[in-house]
Amino acid sequence: MDVATILAVLASGGVIGAILGLVGGGGSILAVPLLIYAVGMRSPHAAIGTAAVAVAANALLGLAGHARAGTVKWPCAIVFAFAGVGGAAIGAELGKAFDGKRLLMLFGLLMIGVGLSMLRGRRTAEAPDIRLTTVNAGRLLSRLVPIGLAVGLAAGFFGIGGGFLIVPGLMLATAMPIRNAVGTSLVVITALGLTTAASYTVSGLVDWRIAGLLVLGGVAGAIAGIALGRRLGAHKGLLERLFAILVITVGGYVAIVGG
Repeated sequence: MDVATILAVLASGGVIGAILGLVGGGGSILAVPLLIYAVGMRSPHAAIGTAAVAVAANALLGLAGHARAGTVKWPCAIVFAFAGVGGAAIGAELGKAFDGKRLLMLFGLLMIGVGLSMLRGRRTAEAPDIRLTTVNAGRLLSRLVPIGLAVGLAAGFFGIGGGFLIVPGLMLATAMPIRNAVGTSLVVITALGLTTAASYTVSGLVDWRIAGLLVLGGVAGAIAGIALGRRLGAHKGLLERLFAILVITVGGYVAIVGG
């Protein structure tokens, strides 16, 4: 690996980490396009497998902080993660069997859809004290399991963390506040990322050197992003809208060029 490639991987990780630090999620959706178009990975499948490793590692690092802050709803997270892992395992196998160019085109279309949904925003009545108990298990499980399965399929198929899907999915299923949904989602992202990464590792579709550098760059980027986010806290809504426009733009490029 030459110096230019190493710098490109570190910079890509830095971009992903900075976005995670600034807006609290969504940065991993840029991992695959960055690995293909900035780093120069030729195989979309190898880019997906490598990105999955980095996504899982970054999510695990973030989870430690949220666990200490007490924002994780562990029973809901475990149920959602178990359902999601099953979906991710199926999705990863389907993704590996899919034509690389068509996979990129679909990924680009997904990015456009996600960006548009981010611009619309969300309105959900919050239930901050929600807990999975024997009393409400029937109601919550009937929502957590199918939504988790669907999110896992998408995450495994495209090799993404799926935080932009998991957070609204958890809020839809349980009405937990977004702060809890973000913390809880990191449990699920870690589980889904590891499932997808394991599947692609078995098939020899993970570049471990690039994955390690991507995580290293992501840590540095996240530190910078969090610091900048604190200074721009009053403009978080604007930052999220700008990020949504970036996702739509990159998605359009990926759909046209990749397909």
